[in-house]
Amino acid sequence: MKQWIRTLLTFDIVLEAVRYKMSELSYLGTLFDRVTYLQNMLVAQATGGAGDNADYQVIRTELLGNPTIATMTPRCVKTNRNLDQFWQFIKFEYGTYADRRQYLWQEFNPLLEYLEKGQIHPAQQSISDVLQNFDSDSIHYAWTKALERKVRDPEGAITIARTILESVCKHVLEELGIDYNSSSIELSDLYKLTAKELNMAPEQHNEPIFKQILGGCSGIVNGLGTLRNKLGDAHGHGKHPVKPQARHAELAVNLAGAMSLFLISTYEANKNNT
Repeated sequence: MKQWIRTLLTFDIVLEAVRYKMSELSYLGTLFDRVTYLQNMLVAQATGGAGDNADYQVIRTELLGNPTIATMTPRCVKTNRNLDQFWQFIKFEYGTYADRRQYLWQEFNPLLEYLEKGQIHPAQQSISDVLQNFDSDSIHYAWTKALERKVRDPEGAITIARTILESVCKHVLEELGIDYNSSSIELSDLYKLTAKELNMAPEQHNEPIFKQILGGCSGIVNGLGTLRNKLGDAHGHGKHPVKPQARHAELAVNLAGAMSLFLISTYEANKNNT
């Protein structure tokens, strides 16, 4: 038991150190900036200079914690946990400074090109366009923040994901002139009210497949509300909090975006048909 407690305390200390180091890197505002910094650090390490090992480990952890980004992360970063290991790899693999620079530039190029284009999947771009046109001042801003925080702040991203869906529902209801309790209504009840006004409630349809799909949509919304309460940063946690990972935030943000897109598209279609 004592050994387990010591291990847990050590993990907490390391986690706190990582968080502190991430705050030190906050001047590198985007993942593109941090990857560029990482590339330059490795070039310096490989050509007679020296990099910051703590910075290397923090950025490496961030990259490998994102399932999409991890697939494009250079193999030399994946397989070398610190700069000493990287140096042992590069000095024997490539004999000249020029060869080392060329190798690193080629290895980082796919990831940097992807990030330079905004690290947005086609589905995310579609959602982003719709949200911007629907309400550029608040909902689209929240969507952008959720995308930015998926890796660095999963708890915050999960909370924002729920907020996006809530904001879309309220916006639609206000546009339709429907009253709701803005101070205490739960997301699940808010969605039910919105869905009913948009003819999206399962009980409003007879076709089994539509009832199944629309029922699934209600389940997604209920799940997002529960996920936010369990893993988001909007509430306090007990002695043994569950820490969300980047994949959890990715799921929550994408689900919230897809449901928001469906609500907005249905609202626009209904408006055009009246």
